Amino acid sequence: MNYLILGLLIFLGAHSIRIVAEDWRTRARARWGEAAFKGVYSVVSLVGFGLIIYGFGLAREVPSMLWMPPRGMRHAASLLTLFSFVFLAAAYVPRNAIKARFHHPMVLGVKIWALAHLLANGSVAHVLLFGAFLAWAVLDFIASRRRDRALGTTYPAGTTAATLTTVAVGVGAWAVFALYLHGLLIGIRPFG
Repeated sequence: MNYLILGLLIFLGAHSIRIVAEDWRTRARARWGEAAFKGVYSVVSLVGFGLIIYGFGLAREVPSMLWMPPRGMRHAASLLTLFSFVFLAAAYVPRNAIKARFHHPMVLGVKIWALAHLLANGSVAHVLLFGAFLAWAVLDFIASRRRDRALGTTYPAGTTAATLTTVAVGVGAWAVFALYLHGLLIGIRPFG
């Protein structure tokens, strides 16, 4: 469990710099240069992510259950992760109505993903992992919206074609991940 906690602290800590230390981030980027800052940020994030994967794998070997979720929660989680993938796609497809409306769809996608997994899993490791990501995403979304208001950030209106593309990409990615990659990479097949 220690590796999981350390990984979460490193990974989410790196991703929280804009939430808690925006001024420091701006100064560091100016002092180090954009490439160096991104390089350090990437290395720190990868180390944290690797520790999360390793620690979560160890914690899953000897699960400590807090509760047993009802079987129906797996179906709810599958549906929620579908929306999560659509929000993730919305972060990358230009000029879609989802990004125009919600402004930070990737963070919303993380919130939905984490909530879905909390509903379907009741072990200490799952609650720690997905609870940490959910808490981070809530704080990041609030900070991002506050930053947008302070800077007067506007988002271009979405087009129908871009929005339909976003939904298609999100649903397609969800299907590939849910039906194939989740079982291959995580060892759990959501649909049996």
